[in-house]
Amino acid sequence: MLSRTANNLFWIARYMERAENMARLLEVGARISLLPSIHGYRSEWDSLLQASGTAEGFQRKYGDPVARNIESYLFFDRDNPSSVISCLTEARENARIVRTALTTQVWDALNMAFQELKQLERTPRSELELTQLTEWVTRTAALVRGSIGATLLRNDGYDFLNLGYALERADATARLIDVKYYVLLPRVEFVGSGLDNYQWMTLLRALSLHRAFHWSYAGDITARKIADFLILNPQNPRSLISSVEAINTSLTQLARAYGRQMDSQVRGQALLATLGEQSVDEIFDQGMHEFLTGFIGEVATLSHQVWENYLTGDVR
Repeated sequence: MLSRTANNLFWIARYMERAENMARLLEVGARISLLPSIHGYRSEWDSLLQASGTAEGFQRKYGDPVARNIESYLFFDRDNPSSVISCLTEARENARIVRTALTTQVWDALNMAFQELKQLERTPRSELELTQLTEWVTRTAALVRGSIGATLLRNDGYDFLNLGYALERADATARLIDVKYYVLLPRVEFVGSGLDNYQWMTLLRALSLHRAFHWSYAGDITARKIADFLILNPQNPRSLISSVEAINTSLTQLARAYGRQMDSQVRGQALLATLGEQSVDEIFDQGMHEFLTGFIGEVATLSHQVWENYLTGDVR
């Protein structure tokens, strides 16, 4: 497969996953903002900008992090390359370029999302609830994923799509968890309190994992159980370890397809081994924010390695 085709497929998946997770990020902020404020909190809305890496761009355009402006910047603002509208537009454009590598069902799902988004963009903001927008994004993303899974050949193109999804999901889940810790209670004695646990449950609901968590863990709801579920539980499809396992599955398939192992495979296996050696207690002792920052950096390095190995020249 030509590297430019592989690159387009890879970024279709990354942009679709990024759009969905930006919507989930907005839902986390909206839910947490309903909690009673405690002196010493960082702004829950400012935390969204910090976790999504968009704080600098927002500051230049809007200044103070007012909720309505942040919603607009993260969803509808085309000046923000990570906004929902920017991501869905880029996903559709990448799909248009490699239209012949996609089935009709996949193209229709992407194109329909693009057309519906334009209608939403023309609707007055006063008529749009944030929950309506975030639910639309998650449904649309599920439709595209389902079309890919149901209709595409299991070839290298499919592997590049899944690799893009897994890399983006690993990064996004870590950032969503970090939102929780960016707005963590101001003093250590609040950790484990009812408000602390409520924030964790809010995160689970935003990730659509509330029921799955209760299936997996009995007894009291604690921060350590939820952190274990979101980071180290391989049964959770959105956990960090599940995402890294999916990355390695796609990389292994690509190595088999092209007859050789690259640096990407080595780095991916090393990341999985390191994560598999961790315990949730070790992560808390290290510091959740520090652990997540390191993990996000490792995923970024692995993404760059994939780009160097597969997306800069002809992949044969």
